[in-house]
Amino acid sequence: MALRAETKTTFEPARVIQPIYTGGAIALSEDGKLLASTLGEEALITSLDTGAHLARIEGDGEPITTLALTPDASYLVICSRSLSMRVYALQPSSTLESTISAKLLRTVKPHVTPVVTVAVDSTSSLLATGAADGSVKVWDLRGGYTTHTFHGHSGVISALHFFQVDPADAVQSIKSKKRKNKHRATEAEEVQQDDAAAGYRLASGGEDGKVRVWDLHKRESVATLDAHVSVVRGLSYSPEARVLLTASRDKTVILWDARAWQQQSTVAVLESIESAGFVENGRFFYTGGETARIRIWSTETGGEITEEQPQGVETEAVVDVLHHPHLSSLLSIHADQTLVLHSLEPLDSLAPSKQIPALPILRRISGTHDEVIDLVYIGSDRNLLALATNLEDIRLITLQTSGDRSSVNGSSYFGADVALLKGHTDIIITLSVDWSGHWLATGAKDNTAKLWRLDPAKVDYSCYCTFTGHAESIGAVSLPCASPAVGSKEYERPLGYPPKFLVTGSQDKTVKRWDIPTQAGKAPRAAYTRKAHDKDINALATSYSSTMSLFASASQDRTVKIWDTETGEAIGVLRGHKRGVWSVAFSPSGTPALITSESGGASSAKGMVVTGSGDKTVRIWSLSDYSCLRTFEGHANSVLKVVWLPAPKAGRSKGGRGIEVASAAGDGLVKVWDAQSGECAATLDNHIDRVWALAVKPPPLLSAEEQTKQVAQQDESMHDADDEEGVAELESTLELVSGSADSTLTFWHDTTSATALATTQQATQRVEQDQELQNHIRAANYREAIVLALQLNHPKRLLDLFTTVVNGPHEAGSFVGKRDVDAVIASLSDSQLWSLLRR
Repeated sequence: MALRAETKTTFEPARVIQPIYTGGAIALSEDGKLLASTLGEEALITSLDTGAHLARIEGDGEPITTLALTPDASYLVICSRSLSMRVYALQPSSTLESTISAKLLRTVKPHVTPVVTVAVDSTSSLLATGAADGSVKVWDLRGGYTTHTFHGHSGVISALHFFQVDPADAVQSIKSKKRKNKHRATEAEEVQQDDAAAGYRLASGGEDGKVRVWDLHKRESVATLDAHVSVVRGLSYSPEARVLLTASRDKTVILWDARAWQQQSTVAVLESIESAGFVENGRFFYTGGETARIRIWSTETGGEITEEQPQGVETEAVVDVLHHPHLSSLLSIHADQTLVLHSLEPLDSLAPSKQIPALPILRRISGTHDEVIDLVYIGSDRNLLALATNLEDIRLITLQTSGDRSSVNGSSYFGADVALLKGHTDIIITLSVDWSGHWLATGAKDNTAKLWRLDPAKVDYSCYCTFTGHAESIGAVSLPCASPAVGSKEYERPLGYPPKFLVTGSQDKTVKRWDIPTQAGKAPRAAYTRKAHDKDINALATSYSSTMSLFASASQDRTVKIWDTETGEAIGVLRGHKRGVWSVAFSPSGTPALITSESGGASSAKGMVVTGSGDKTVRIWSLSDYSCLRTFEGHANSVLKVVWLPAPKAGRSKGGRGIEVASAAGDGLVKVWDAQSGECAATLDNHIDRVWALAVKPPPLLSAEEQTKQVAQQDESMHDADDEEGVAELESTLELVSGSADSTLTFWHDTTSATALATTQQATQRVEQDQELQNHIRAANYREAIVLALQLNHPKRLLDLFTTVVNGPHEAGSFVGKRDVDAVIASLSDSQLWSLLRR
């Protein structure tokens, strides 16, 4: 018979989504599968196919100034403000799958000033470094020594590029330029004798606007291209066209004839350029800069072939573009740490003098989610997450993993970006989703709210309507939570029936109820506006009841008000918090009533409300008389979000979990509270900054037929599961997700049942071992008895055993009294002897 042990609520972080890029240098492997990025003082290597973090390289205490990944991904070079350059050899880890081992080969001090620009040649054997003092060095990566040192720039080196010209062109250039000097004929012959080395060049651009071309064979400058008047940011060479491209923040791109080093053409781009380069064998070149657009230009005519594109905001500006000749895509890096993969396929069959739309976007990758302000589960299966961050857009990420790792849209792995909802003009600060997961409401600092129609099956995410009328920022929105009748047309086809209303709360201290139009495009109308509070409204919540529609508003004035949704009349006020209230939530339908100690009766039969406040407390209130039923204390900072956990059907699950609420606070902790006992049931710690967002994953939306089948299967399974293990397996896994200002998302899985099962099994095993020990003592099996007593940590049993042996009849030649015990002690290991002596 299994022993039932006292259990506790436990949660474990099942998955964590962390930043992969926080600004600075970034590099891409030649096959486009590995990304090396900067995370402050650390560097990270990420798989773009799976999203896995393959290697994390710790910093040296100073920020990284630049880094480079060789095309074949065999070396990683990291330079920091400490003036050091570290070279790592990369290879697949022999101990852990899906990881890369980074072995430090050497650390050198390449320049007397920080290295700000690096470049690697196509053979992954040469490295060029450009420093803040204007010097350029070339290194042998494998040997670790300097091969060239060049001086000539008067400012910081801003761009470097290795390329190789045709040896015949190199000879022709020498003959044409040095024909008057007879001695130069000998030099031309030397070049012809070493064709392989004659064509190697390095171009360097500086903040002085000059571009210098260095001959690596002759170790000298072969050209100084002085045409730009600002920082040179882009360098690229086309061997097919024999043209060197230079791009600058002076808003121009210049094409140079690499045979005579004469200016071939100048293209006015009319925006400050941060990156440019050739694509499609030199037929076209791209530019990216301050207007957040990737534009394609014809090398032959100098005209733009992409159609007019709307300019992005300052935070969306392009800061770099990564491309390798063998890839059919461009990876643009933006100021908001977003990475965007653009397809080059439209250029394959482009007819002359034709224009194309903007390059198709294959996928988006969020380098960091910055400060996560709010989040909600969306979609009928709840396998998507909508995030509100410090941006004007909503990010949608997937929470499922596809077996197709080669999916170019990037939605094949957990946490991958799926879509970006654009429409607001200022930071979005609140989200709300309806019962179906297909309608999302957003409120922003632009004084507007929006309703979005979400159809993940068709990858269709569109703005349904916009709510305009508040005078200040909208800090809270709430859609109806009550589900329509199972089997109704609204339940079966939620995308065809938008929610009936939306409630919004603003810093203008008013709440509005909006009637949502049945057709998209129509302007919504406010059914009523109420002056609700004396200070900012921080949160709204709607009830789950289908018979009595209520909503609650929480404010900085330290009160929470309960309202009748239909009439807009306040029917109750919750007073007791000593600071502003940040969050409020109604108890879900079916939540058992709490038993109060005073009356012994159920004081919450009409439902309950949980609130979280700046006074560091969480409170549960009764909707029957609006009294405070429970007060939870334990957070060290303001409570920013509260949620109800799904209630067990019988009031307390077999694993020991009862009615519980969870709270997230400014102390970086998530706490789970037992609503009946008033005690903290668990503390979840995986963040280093305030936790703004917290959500419980709802069950997937099932049709009436699917629900009937599921109930029948559960009843049958519960009938068959008569042991603790079977019950634990049947209980669905509860999932919590927390979002923090540290840019991380933590997905917590409820392990209460598993913990209870393991505790019970351990208790049963200990009883069985205790009985086994007694059996060994009675049977005089001293060796087994001593070893088992040591394992069970029973010093009293050991003392009694040795006392019996010493005080009993002594056998001849025995040290302790029995030769069997002598043999046992002699055979014990050192660790067992040490444990024995400590007793």
